[in-house]
Amino acid sequence: MASSSPQQITQLLVAWRNGDEAALGQLMPFVYDELRRMAHRQIRKKRTDRVLQTTALIHEAYLRLGGYRQVNWQERAQFFAISATLMRRILVEYARADMRLKRGGKQQPVSLDANFLSLPDSTSEQHLLDIVALDEAMTRFEALYPRQARVFEMHFFAGLKNKEMAKVLDRHFNTIGRDLDFSRAWLRRELSR
Repeated sequence: MASSSPQQITQLLVAWRNGDEAALGQLMPFVYDELRRMAHRQIRKKRTDRVLQTTALIHEAYLRLGGYRQVNWQERAQFFAISATLMRRILVEYARADMRLKRGGKQQPVSLDANFLSLPDSTSEQHLLDIVALDEAMTRFEALYPRQARVFEMHFFAGLKNKEMAKVLDRHFNTIGRDLDFSRAWLRRELSR
């Protein structure tokens, strides 16, 4: 991994937005390891027999970043939050394709426990998620509670900490904590139905 400061990453994002085509390519060595960690964590959670490789997920997300060029880039955490959203969408597309191929034959219920949605790095079977069910629940949640849904997405899919989310969303640290607690409880209830 190339060594960089958050300011360098932001400068490259702003340069890319302002028309410097090479800036996105220069950015990738600085963010690749973090994107790889995010992608690997999401793939481990995904329930499917088809295997989407970590590198393929990163490359697909990279290709889709082209549609986000005009974002008013503020900092690296914002970049990772958008990347997480892209990865989520890609994984949902793969999961839905699996469901169409299988016609639902191998879909399994999701087992929930008291720590569900609070341990994003867990690899135990009880923490594996049906990504389509989570996406459907997130869609309902976003319609009702858009701010809290954004906080959850940034935490769960991008692995951002409360302090980073507070800065990106321009919210108080305590508000982020409450939003995350509420999100976990709402989604846990929704997915346990």
